[in-house]
Amino acid sequence: MKMRNILIPILLTTALVAETLTLSGSVISDNKKMITSRFMGFVTTVNVSEGEKVKKNQTLYKIDSREIDSAKRQAELSLQMYQNQYTNLILNLQRHRRLLEKDMVSKYEVENLELAALNLQDMISIAKARLQEVMNQYKYLNVKAPNDGVVVEKNIKVGEMAMPGMPAIILSDLSQLKISAEIAESNLGMIHHGKKVTVNIPSLGIKTIGTISAIIPNSNPMTHTFGIRVSFKTLNKSVYPGMYATIDIN
Repeated sequence: MKMRNILIPILLTTALVAETLTLSGSVISDNKKMITSRFMGFVTTVNVSEGEKVKKNQTLYKIDSREIDSAKRQAELSLQMYQNQYTNLILNLQRHRRLLEKDMVSKYEVENLELAALNLQDMISIAKARLQEVMNQYKYLNVKAPNDGVVVEKNIKVGEMAMPGMPAIILSDLSQLKISAEIAESNLGMIHHGKKVTVNIPSLGIKTIGTISAIIPNSNPMTHTFGIRVSFKTLNKSVYPGMYATIDIN
């Protein structure tokens, strides 16, 4: 009888422990951005370093304006050329209209000049739009942060060539953190979207409630595991992507 009394609590404890599945994972940012330049140019200034927190619209780095300066000069020259041609054409048109009144030129010649004036007006409008487009490009020489975050990678230095499409800086948004983990295929029945779980970040002593926000249906064929993402909130500003975390699933 005494042996039975001892075994019952042990079996109950074992059963309770077996109902909790603990997964190892890491903190990730759900809003990681690769910052790149819109235009090619040499980097003149880099204002941030890896690990630095930045604010929205803060200038991350600058590139020189030689490419845009050249395009601006071309656009200004084109506009000036069309404006000069239009001025000369209008003087010639006015003269032909006076001559038409004296029947010294044909109406056909005047109409051709009027049509040419309209065409030049169109060309001037296009040239002005092109110049404005080039002027708008100057604001992209100062590459700014699209949101608050932390610089997790910097791949650019002063004097290097910034290339469109090539990531210069990788920025992680610390306000949108999640836990990334993998769960065995045999345990998929324990989870579903929206399920509440316990999130632990041991290094900071954080224990909070999270929610399964994603179950990634692309299993790892080597380990037969599926990726999951857990959303959580914490007021601790020292949580960074890459930190070790665990997830307790009841």
